[in-house]
Order: sequence, then C-alpha cells, then structure tokens
Amino acid sequence: MRLAGRRVLVTGAASGIGLAIARLFRREGASVAMLDRDESRLKEAAGVEGAVPLPCDVADERQVREAVNGAVAALGGLDGVVNSAGIDLMRPFEEMTTEEWARVLAVDLTGPMLVCHAAVPAMKRAKRGTIVNIASGAALRPLEKRTAYCTAKAGLVMFGKTLAMDLAPYNIRVNAICPGIIDTPLFRSSWEGTADPQAELARILDRYVIKRPGQPDEIAYAALYLTNDESSFVTGAALAVDGGRTFH
Repeated sequence: MRLAGRRVLVTGAASGIGLAIARLFRREGASVAMLDRDESRLKEAAGVEGAVPLPCDVADERQVREAVNGAVAALGGLDGVVNSAGIDLMRPFEEMTTEEWARVLAVDLTGPMLVCHAAVPAMKRAKRGTIVNIASGAALRPLEKRTAYCTAKAGLVMFGKTLAMDLAPYNIRVNAICPGIIDTPLFRSSWEGTADPQAELARILDRYVIKRPGQPDEIAYAALYLTNDESSFVTGAALAVDGGRTFH
C-alpha cells in the first residue's frame, strides 16, 4: 500500500496507460479521480476501480478547472497528478494542417499545463505533491511524420523540468516518463492501419533492444515509483521506459 492516504488525479484514465495507472494506484491505496473525455468508457472504468469519474477534455480550460475542483472536493484534497491524456498525429509535414498542429499541442502540451495550473493550489495546501507527465520516447529521439507529436512531447519534458524548479520550495516534485511503443489503442494506430501491419510492427521494433511492445502496466509501475516516497530525491527527471530505443 505504497500510496495509502494519497489523493491522485489521473487524466486519460479511461483506457491504455492512464487506466493502468489508475488501477495500480487504487491497488496501492490511493484515492483516485479519473479524467477522460470518453464519458461512457470513463464511468464504466471508474465504477470497476472504485474511483471518481470526471468527464473532461484537457484542452478546454473551463472543463479542466471544473474537473480539478471536482476532484479536490470528492477526494478531500489533492497531492498527486498524472497527466496521461494524449493524442497522436502521423502526417507528412507538408500535408499537416495548422488545425491539426494546434489540436495536438492543445491536448499533449497545453492540456497538462492547464491541469497543473488548476491543481497546484490544492497541492500547496496539502504541503506536498507529485506531478508525473506521460511524455514519449519521441521527446528524446524524433520519429518520422510526427512533427506535431514530437514537438509537443519534447515541450512537455521541458515544461516539467522548469515546473520542478518553481515548485520545489513547496515540496512538490515534477517528473516525466518517456514510453516507447506500448500496446495501447493509441500506439497500435502506428502500425495497424498500414498495408502490412506485421511488417510495419517489425520495422518499428527494429529500433528497439527489447523486441516487443511494452505493456501499460510497465508504465504504471514507473508512475508509481515517481509518485511514492521511494523517489523523494527525484525531480525534473525524464525517465525513459522504452525497451532501449533511446540509445539503440
């Protein structure tokens, strides 16, 4: 029960990495508020996990403030945030529209900023806090046809580093996780829509030392480490959980 007494908000929590994190955190004793824009899936998942469901599009500032305030009220405070909501875009740069660029940055970079901006006052009142931003291996090593996604995720890593400096006096730590390819609906879109999915997956995995996609639980355990007191001297870090892609 490494998170007993902790009150944590998780975005993108209806599926994939966010759901795995919410589930693990509940098992470890945390009270959890789950945020996601997919309301029906969110309510089903939260009901199973015994968490608080809060429908929210993280790119909408009004929705974010209402959801964070709802989480603080429902949990009796807040001392943890995991920003896992995200979208991808695979598009040659010349074919990408400004609307597509703006939407990716709105969800993947501005969204975590809005959540943190709304949540920090509650963490200051709690006199402690942790923020874990789910970035991407694409923040550390770029991918082809992913200009907007790589830019947003790289920005998210630097956002966390600068925020870690600002919040250190308040006993609030900020870190990022940079996953490699993970077996989730978002990451499956990287290969399943191609003419030969197995060949495309093999091509992707050729970049990795560990020749398989990661599992959501493997990212959840990294988030658990960065959220509990075992990592009390860790802040501003970008932890690569990527099967070795960063150095391979």
